[in-house]
Amino acid sequence: MVTYGCTQPPAADRLTISGPFEPISLDLAKAGYIFSRLQIVETLVDIDNQGQLQAGLATAWDSNPDASVWRFHLRTDVSFHNGSPLDANAVVTSLRIALNKPAPFDQQIIANVKAVDAHTVEFQLHSSYRPFAAILTNYTTAILAPASFGSNDRIVSLIGTGPYQLTEFDPPHMVSVSRFDGYYGAKAYIPYVDYITGHRSESRALMVQGGSADIVYNLDPASVQLLQQTANVKVNTTPIPRTILIKLNLADPLLDSVKVRQALSLALDRQGIAEGIMHQPGVEANQLFGPAMGIWHVNSLPPPRLNLDRARALMAEAGWQPDSTGILQKQGKRFTLSMVTYANRPELIVIATAIQAQWARLGVALDVQMENASAIPLGHVEGSLQTALMARNFANIPDPLTVLLADFSSPAGGDWGPMHWQDPAFFAQLKQTTQATGAAYQQDVQQLSRHLAQSLPMIPVLYYVQQSAVADRVHGFSFDPYERSFRITDMVLQP
Repeated sequence: MVTYGCTQPPAADRLTISGPFEPISLDLAKAGYIFSRLQIVETLVDIDNQGQLQAGLATAWDSNPDASVWRFHLRTDVSFHNGSPLDANAVVTSLRIALNKPAPFDQQIIANVKAVDAHTVEFQLHSSYRPFAAILTNYTTAILAPASFGSNDRIVSLIGTGPYQLTEFDPPHMVSVSRFDGYYGAKAYIPYVDYITGHRSESRALMVQGGSADIVYNLDPASVQLLQQTANVKVNTTPIPRTILIKLNLADPLLDSVKVRQALSLALDRQGIAEGIMHQPGVEANQLFGPAMGIWHVNSLPPPRLNLDRARALMAEAGWQPDSTGILQKQGKRFTLSMVTYANRPELIVIATAIQAQWARLGVALDVQMENASAIPLGHVEGSLQTALMARNFANIPDPLTVLLADFSSPAGGDWGPMHWQDPAFFAQLKQTTQATGAAYQQDVQQLSRHLAQSLPMIPVLYYVQQSAVADRVHGFSFDPYERSFRITDMVLQP
């Protein structure tokens, strides 16, 4: 007999999670964030909820006085999922391969990595780098067993150290894991977990509503409203250190003027977007780093306000005047822009459409295009991108200095950073900050943040709030604000 519209009851020993991101490869440089969140792989250094470093596979670390040589002391009771022991040689092998692949930090700062003894690994840097330990929290540096690697250092089997081990990999749709009973730490309660790719927010909402998923995340405002009225489901709202912002190609003659960028920023009604569209008052962004970013957030900056008159005046000072249709023009050229955004974060297209309407009141014609997320780094490399609306995680390494050094330290910029930004004074101060400590470091980062807010190489829009929905049978759920783990080991399933 064939039945329609029925959903199989969820298995009592299996948790199902659905999100928009596709597990496309076993390579940590490409999809390591999925394997880190599923707690298959672990890093030498971990992070707590406040972004402070804590022990991971390394129990402690230290450096020489100028922070150019670092030693990490490994746990002695760790086995990989294939039973082989974690030791310094295994760590060095894994990191040497990882450091030759793309990463959100500058790998060139590392001159050498070697085993000092069975449980001590030493990094020699080309120069002083005080936030170095923070780099080793990133998923691209997670430690894999030597047996994970095949010819040409290709990852052929994902053998990590986490509380869960990989049992099935069906890219780009599904990853399944089972509890690893040889884990050195607290044992997980839930025996089996599936991650299923759900491309559309509406589909994920229906999955948790119908019982075919236990946890879904990255929900759009409409889905959140639907699920808030659904029995047996709870909506979880967690501010995270990610910012929705507008990336700009500053080599474009339309965007190379600070006055023009300030005008575009002043023409944004962030409060209207936050309250009217996102239903999240108070998340309006006046700088790149939100309040969750600690000393990187400048408390004294004024709140963002819509000021269309001042925006029009700045455009006029830059030589732009409205034509008969209301579109700004200068020397026969109309002010028209294109904006790329992507579907993995479903709120972005809604916000982009709002920006389109708000900039139209200034006299800017904006064409919004929905693409894959990869269109943004590709457009950056090719130089074809004009603007993009994106949600940037400034804490995938907990000290944003590392992210800034990778993306904001040269005119080339980073794939998810500024594009053709010319600011030698900022670049020099940024590099100088790597040497600072204590109060001097705090003063430096405040100056850097304030400078970014004034120069606007990227225009901040909103601070990101993660919206997840969780079935009632899941107990112990919390969302990791640093997006490193689904925290499955804290959860239990109860009917």
